[in-house]
Amino acid sequence: STAGSIAVTAEGNSTTTNLQQGLVKTWIAYGDTASSGNPAIYDSFNHGSITDNGTGDTSYAYTNNMATAKGYTVSGSFAHSSDITTYVYSAQPKQDDSVATSSCRVVQIYASDSAQGIGDYDYVCSSMAGDLA
Repeated sequence: STAGSIAVTAEGNSTTTNLQQGLVKTWIAYGDTASSGNPAIYDSFNHGSITDNGTGDTSYAYTNNMATAKGYTVSGSFAHSSDITTYVYSAQPKQDDSVATSSCRVVQIYASDSAQGIGDYDYVCSSMAGDLA
């Protein structure tokens, strides 16, 4: 179908879910340890560019804008290839000059029993859910 919104029978056959609302609108996987200052993108969908703002601090620019700056969420994970620990984050982007309908900014912060800090990681992946413009 070419419908803009499709209802699909959900698990258990008792409710329906909106397929359009349930899709991830953008995602990216990259390595944030590039010495060039530009993280190496492994694969992505609906990303125009990424910018390295400093250690563990990356901005994402979207190919197709989100509908509102306050209307989408960002989640993901990051890890070193030599580390068995994978850190996970899930957060609404902060509503300030670092998030907009066309981009957002993510900082990889880790916390453990003995340390807390910001770092560059070998593997970072993020996805965004919400409405496209």
